[in-house]
Amino acid sequence: MKKIKFVDLALENKLILKKIQRLLKTNIEKSNFILGRDIDIFEKNFAKLNKSKYCVTTSSGTSALILSLKSLNLSKGSEVLTVSNSYLSTVSSIISANLKPVLVDIDQNLNMSIEDLKKKITKKTKVILPVHLCGRSANIIEISKLAKRKNLHIIEDCAQAVLTKFRNKNVGNFGKTGCFSFHPLKNLGGIGDGGAIVTNSKKTYQWLKMARNNGHPNRDECNFWSSNYRMDTFKAMVLNEKIKDVKKNVNKRIANAEFYYKRLKKIDNINLPELNDKDYFSTFYQFIVLVNKRNQLIKFLKTKGIETKIHYPKPIHLQRIGLNYFKNEKLKKTEFFSKKIISLPIHQNLTKKDLSYISDQILLFYKKN
Repeated sequence: MKKIKFVDLALENKLILKKIQRLLKTNIEKSNFILGRDIDIFEKNFAKLNKSKYCVTTSSGTSALILSLKSLNLSKGSEVLTVSNSYLSTVSSIISANLKPVLVDIDQNLNMSIEDLKKKITKKTKVILPVHLCGRSANIIEISKLAKRKNLHIIEDCAQAVLTKFRNKNVGNFGKTGCFSFHPLKNLGGIGDGGAIVTNSKKTYQWLKMARNNGHPNRDECNFWSSNYRMDTFKAMVLNEKIKDVKKNVNKRIANAEFYYKRLKKIDNINLPELNDKDYFSTFYQFIVLVNKRNQLIKFLKTKGIETKIHYPKPIHLQRIGLNYFKNEKLKKTEFFSKKIISLPIHQNLTKKDLSYISDQILLFYKKN
């Protein structure tokens, strides 16, 4: 039986395994483990890729969010508007920064609803933290207009959105900062955890450089209390190799999404994500579809050797910790879509035969059901 993995990290890293081994050898020989030239090179490379002025690497996407929020120097308990259909770091980072998360419902594209966002703004609101979910931008232009009118900060969660654009502008450049993740599963995935913050503010950049390194302006001085949020140098060395192929890999994912769209668009039981147009340039970190009979479909595809996932089956406010924190929170669309969504394999190493096989099995399922 044919087997199609949802992701294939072993294959992805095998393609550059010899390079990774050489980098590790160099890293050990030079004892270059913390910060240094390779970190600087990656920060310049990523800033250039994202068309941002500055980049500061961090230990993870979560730490990028925490530092970005702390850089605003807000009073304890200030409200930050964000969404519940995301990885929990989006909300936990707000709490870790001693701020208060307030949840906004989503729209048909699974991103922050502008309509509900307007309703949730209060005098305590200081920040809007949109998530560009699965490589598709939130409606960041409308969010920016609203933030400007209400004098609010924007911190963008770009963890899943390397190279994602809105109206030909890279996400991460609309707010005070943009926060990225290089978790192994991402479109630009590293070896272990890693993250970065982009900004076009020199003042913010200078503060972040110190804040990610215990508040040090140099080895022997400390300007303020902070902690260790640094990325390891070896991880930066690997990312400097992987960044060379990120545009090619994103284009392959877009082609895969277009293939699915052509094959599956006529099925009444499936709602497909929108393809790219003049406003939205999605990089398809995931290919999420809304389906009927989801559990049955997942089981059927599994019997055919096709692995699928759900992003995310339980929104943050409905998880055990969320139920305690967000008491009586109701997010109608978030909760409805969480019961319908399924993520199909989309990674760049899929072949046309793989995509045809997946599509054929989905067509077969709905023909029988």
